[in-house]
Amino acid sequence: IPFDLTEGAVRTIIHHYTKEAGVRALEREIASVCRKVARQVVREKKPDGVAPIEIVPRLVPKYLGVPKFRVGKKEDRDEIGLTGGLAVTQYGGDLLAAEVTVIPGKGKLIITGKLGDVMQESAQAAMSYVRSRSVLLGLEPDFYSKIDIHVHFPEGAIPKDGPSAGITIATSLVSALIKAPVRRDLAMTGEITLRGRVLPIGGLKEKLLAAHRGGINTVLIPKENRRDLREVPRRVLKATRIVLVDHVDEVLREALVVSD
Repeated sequence: IPFDLTEGAVRTIIHHYTKEAGVRALEREIASVCRKVARQVVREKKPDGVAPIEIVPRLVPKYLGVPKFRVGKKEDRDEIGLTGGLAVTQYGGDLLAAEVTVIPGKGKLIITGKLGDVMQESAQAAMSYVRSRSVLLGLEPDFYSKIDIHVHFPEGAIPKDGPSAGITIATSLVSALIKAPVRRDLAMTGEITLRGRVLPIGGLKEKLLAAHRGGINTVLIPKENRRDLREVPRRVLKATRIVLVDHVDEVLREALVVSD
């Protein structure tokens, strides 16, 4: 009996049913599909035979159940205080959104999302940079004393750390404070200094692959990471607009949707 597991179905299994650097789990899931198809053939056996079986993406849950993992994708619309970042986990690259909301308060900075020490420090540095640029951003010099700012990275069950989220947090902070949306088709990676310089990061290849997989059209990366682009597949570079940045001011000009 002809049996075809389409490329789209295999990709669905990879993205939603496995999460590992190798292919052992993928092999197990494909074997599970094959066994269930074999049982189906035996159960439905008719005198005139069984029609060819083709497994397409929408049929995968029928054989493997509810998806176990989600793939990071771009937002449906431009949002205030929500910026797409990029991270590297033990499973490879992934989209990592940074959310910021502003509420009445007394100057407290709340940081949540199971973050390690390095990302906690990135958030503090981003906040200090924004405070130092308050006048240029059209904010009162003491704006922070009348509000509390909550920085959150969703999917709190997943530990997150590493020096590459600084500009993502800074962009979300500025967006929430001046109420300007962040472009949904854009993601970024880079660490920030107190003076707003963008420092280089690691894992650029994995991060750009994650952006490409998530439908991101534009990625902002540190200028010093230009040499690492040689490791990125040509098809990903062709489909992605790479913007090299050296300062957070350049990041904000690219990322924020500011009405005239």
